[in-house]
Amino acid sequence: MRILITGGAGCLGSNLVEHWHPLGHDLCVIDNFATGHRAVVPEQPRLRVVEGTIADATLVQSIFREFQPTHVVHAAAAYKDPSDWAEDATTNVLGTIHVVQAALAARVERFVNLQTALCFGRPLSLPIPADHPPAPFTSYGISKTAAEAYVIHSGLSAVSLRLANICGPRLAIGPIPTFYKRLKEGKRCFCSDTVRDFLAMDDFLDLMDRVLEDTAPVGVFNVSTGEGHTILDVFRAVERHLGLSPTQVEIVAPASDDVASVVLDPAETQRIFAWQARIQFADIITSQLRWYDEHGVSQIFSHLSGGTR
Repeated sequence: MRILITGGAGCLGSNLVEHWHPLGHDLCVIDNFATGHRAVVPEQPRLRVVEGTIADATLVQSIFREFQPTHVVHAAAAYKDPSDWAEDATTNVLGTIHVVQAALAARVERFVNLQTALCFGRPLSLPIPADHPPAPFTSYGISKTAAEAYVIHSGLSAVSLRLANICGPRLAIGPIPTFYKRLKEGKRCFCSDTVRDFLAMDDFLDLMDRVLEDTAPVGVFNVSTGEGHTILDVFRAVERHLGLSPTQVEIVAPASDDVASVVLDPAETQRIFAWQARIQFADIITSQLRWYDEHGVSQIFSHLSGGTR
């Protein structure tokens, strides 16, 4: 395959590069390095790296002409400044349109869109089924949901994956790196009174292999274990890993742009793709923390207006 990965220097994109490159596929990455890092995608045979933004239609068109991808994984997204609606719309909506139109012109065989679970807004039921009506209320969620609609209605052979919190090398968002970094530095933490689902990178990569198969179905699918865990559960796991005694920690109500519980129902994905998440929560967290032990935590991003503290 000739796979173009937008946002290929981010956490998910770079792990896909590391997973697929040894298998002999030709890869091309486009990334503006706003949240990704150039060093994680070193140029090498069968891997081309282009610095730039998908908001640049001319650049996107030239990449498709020169690389001629057979498959596209669309992972690029703006999310780090919740108040910058224009940037979110420019990258997430207009940028997606550029990639979709170029993919149509190139007649790509499969288009995979990586979507946020924030598309569901505050869900009406839990776990959230894939056919739950979208109801985003943040700039990130709104722009990503609009983008997904362009993908699904484009006429491409397209799959949109609504993702749980995927953990693995270079994870730089969410409670796990935040707690690890702050507790290592002896700083205070708080826990939002929220529930999230967590998925191991290896399980995500397993599904991605299945999604790219020629006979794989198209449509919208949830990617999750289907199990929810509190942010306090995460905090306690980080404490234990660092050898700290349990401490009193402030539990705060969800911020105005947060959601109390996001747990996705993967039943349809499991049935359609014969796929099952196999790695349990405790092992997911432990593996993530061991990676930080070796590599540390760099900059941490957040799509919430309150950020991290």
